[in-house]
Amino acid sequence: MTEVTATSPISTDPSRRARLAEFWYYFSENRGAVIGLVFFLFLVLLAVCAPLIAPHDPTIQYREAVLLPPFWEEGGRAAFLLGTDAVGRDMLSRLIYGTRFSLFVGVIVTTLSLIGGILIGVIAGYFRGWVDTVIMRIMDIILAFPSLLLALVLVAVLGPGLTNAMIAIALVFQPHFVRLTRAAVMTEKTRDYVVAAKVAGAGHLRLMFKTILPNCMAPLIVQATLSFSSAILDAAALGFLGMGAQPPTPEWGTMLAEAREFILRAWWVVTLPGLAILATVLAINLMGDGLRDALDPKLKRS
Repeated sequence: MTEVTATSPISTDPSRRARLAEFWYYFSENRGAVIGLVFFLFLVLLAVCAPLIAPHDPTIQYREAVLLPPFWEEGGRAAFLLGTDAVGRDMLSRLIYGTRFSLFVGVIVTTLSLIGGILIGVIAGYFRGWVDTVIMRIMDIILAFPSLLLALVLVAVLGPGLTNAMIAIALVFQPHFVRLTRAAVMTEKTRDYVVAAKVAGAGHLRLMFKTILPNCMAPLIVQATLSFSSAILDAAALGFLGMGAQPPTPEWGTMLAEAREFILRAWWVVTLPGLAILATVLAINLMGDGLRDALDPKLKRS
């Protein structure tokens, strides 16, 4: 007995390392996914170290430096590398701090949607019958509305603000996770290992969350990655419409909304936040493609 317990960790570790090595092999074959991962890690570093990296406080107004262009243009200053906005706030600092808000929105929305979607989807797929019918009809009703429009209505009911915007976006995204979880659970429920666990006396909760759910996570991880980028986009859209983060919060969508009237004479106040949203969403989507290649057995090449 002593020998078995002493050698059992050794026998499991190599298989785990082999799975990780296999995952990284297929993920790294997608060059775009690797670039997206590197850029995403750079964004995380920016968000964590924002107080150390940002040259100025993002809310301080320098009245003598209103609408300064980037330093490489005539009239620009080295103190404000990417220029200033309409009230004299440093654009570079606001973009750096905006990374915090965008990643925070993505993490919170994806986590709420994933947890809620998994719980509801597992129940619907496992019990079926009238429970499944009621849940899926509610999800169909939510999916019948355009996502941004429904989020806008929910924020209008709850009140404008970043917290309410995240709650609304999470509710809008939840049906995608519910449907995906339900389909995966229905597929796994009939497999031999589930039948064997049921015969061995496993209860419903153990079957749902310890036997079936771990084998359904691969598509959910890919969906979560893609929902992460969609959450950033929708939060920026709500901020642009005045229903998300409120000024003077340095959130990219709110920065775009504040800069609309200066689009013709101060291109940097509109272009830079737009490019930040574009680059972030593109990087996360590229990562999602790589995760799909690495986690989907049908896409793995020999």
